[in-house]
Amino acid sequence: MQETPERPGPPLPAPAADDGGEYACARAWAALIAAHARVAEQLSTALALACSLSINDFEILLRLDHGPRPGTRLGALIPAVQLTQPSLSRAVARLGRRGWLSRAGAADDRRGVLVAITPAGQEVLGRAVGVHAQTIREFLLDPLTPREQDLLARALTRIGANRP
Repeated sequence: MQETPERPGPPLPAPAADDGGEYACARAWAALIAAHARVAEQLSTALALACSLSINDFEILLRLDHGPRPGTRLGALIPAVQLTQPSLSRAVARLGRRGWLSRAGAADDRRGVLVAITPAGQEVLGRAVGVHAQTIREFLLDPLTPREQDLLARALTRIGANRP
């Protein structure tokens, strides 16, 4: 893993002598947002070019591939993909038109809809997983030392698990 020099960004203002840590909070937030934007932009481009998928499409297919059989309730995908119900419905319909998802009524609830990945969806997801991994490696992990990678993974896991 090679070290890459930091890319210069807009300068951050100098902290006040006694700001009570607010500057550190702002700087951490700005760095997180900038890193997320850079990696998400690269990932979005790579998935679109290689597989004709958006990041949300990838997340939906990935969740369904690991979901229960015969399918996952549409509403259960909302927290995982961070889309509103109408946006998720449109994305699922689009993926269904491509033949990557199937929709069926829930046996226990006539209003419920179960969504499942199809073999064609698994095929495109298989290609997308490789593109996803390569992009994450290149733009998120490779610029870090192995120790920094471990620290990043542990810190983000702890933050993600710290739910109210």
